[in-house]
Amino acid sequence: EKADVYVINTCTVTNRSDMKSRQEIRKARKKNPDAVVVAVGCYVQVSPEEAFSLPEVDIAIGTKNKDKIVELVEEFTQKNQKLSVVNNIMTQKEYEEFGVTAYTERTRAYIKIQDGCNQYCTYCIIPYARGPVRSRDPKKVLDEVKRFADSGYKEIVLTGIHIASYGKDLKNIGLLDIIKMIHEIDGIKRIRLSSIEPTFLTEEFVKEIANLPKMCRHYHVSLQSGCDETLKRMGRRYTTKEYKSVIDRLREYIKDVAITTDVMVGFPGETEEEFLKTYKFVEEICFSKMHVFKYSRRKGTRAYNFPNQVANHIKEDRSKKLIELSNRCEYKFMESFIGKTLEVLFEQPVKNMEGYVEGLTDNYLSIAVKGDIKLLRNEIFPVKIKEIKDNFLIGEIEGI
Repeated sequence: EKADVYVINTCTVTNRSDMKSRQEIRKARKKNPDAVVVAVGCYVQVSPEEAFSLPEVDIAIGTKNKDKIVELVEEFTQKNQKLSVVNNIMTQKEYEEFGVTAYTERTRAYIKIQDGCNQYCTYCIIPYARGPVRSRDPKKVLDEVKRFADSGYKEIVLTGIHIASYGKDLKNIGLLDIIKMIHEIDGIKRIRLSSIEPTFLTEEFVKEIANLPKMCRHYHVSLQSGCDETLKRMGRRYTTKEYKSVIDRLREYIKDVAITTDVMVGFPGETEEEFLKTYKFVEEICFSKMHVFKYSRRKGTRAYNFPNQVANHIKEDRSKKLIELSNRCEYKFMESFIGKTLEVLFEQPVKNMEGYVEGLTDNYLSIAVKGDIKLLRNEIFPVKIKEIKDNFLIGEIEGI
């Protein structure tokens, strides 16, 4: 279906992301040659001249001023002249509100609490695209959570570029404080963190969240590499020993906790010996799920010019080995819950499994049961787990 205005929210994490952003822009123009095509976001912010020079783009907006899209479209239609609004994001001091006013599904809501990053890992372009850390006003966070609760949502996910930094630019508030405030809001049954840096998971923090019943027992703790030499070149601010102590701490205080992570292979200079250290390290920890990805050389980052770039076929081989390991660990984690009863928030029908409805546990397990989606959607029920099938834990609802 043709649209009068196309807004493409672009990505620039990798060079491939840039390419996909350009493809989507061209696709929009092809769908309707007379439409207004707006390119916004990270690709535009990092490569403003390149984005603006694309013949398909009418309006180019960086990672700031997204709230001005409507008025910029109106200006373009009046003047019929290309517009570019890309500001220096590095001088941005305050969180830019871009609120959501309409909701569709009423199961899980995503609440953005901060933007920007001050870490400057050597492989990452994000700090240059999103600027320094800016925390959202806690009152506005709480107001949005209340709106979601009033709309019937049971679970919220706190998101951001680097949520552990929440509050560092504010006075007398941090991530734990905003979590506790959200915890008091009626109607919200679960609070999930999108991801968190290992350096933030101190004993004090873990003890506190372990005692908050609404906190989901699922923590995505980015690793990137299980080799200290590689971590140092990446600019990561921890060692494998420190990371391991964080995982041990989570497992000590939070029963049946799910720990997921990201692991990068083929970072410049990663030898076979370094990769084997990573393999053994993640094998020892045995994450409940791993996102394995191959290093992508990104212009504008320090690692782009690092020597000893790793060949693509080696990256592919290492990626396959870690994915196989990840699948084994994931199965082992799932298997440990057979015979147990878990609380499940139901969401949608299962594709290719007629008559089944799927949902998530607080510790990030996908559960499927026979049932009616009209009765189960957005409800939490206890489910007795029977078996594993097609990446689902199959169970039966208890008590109904």
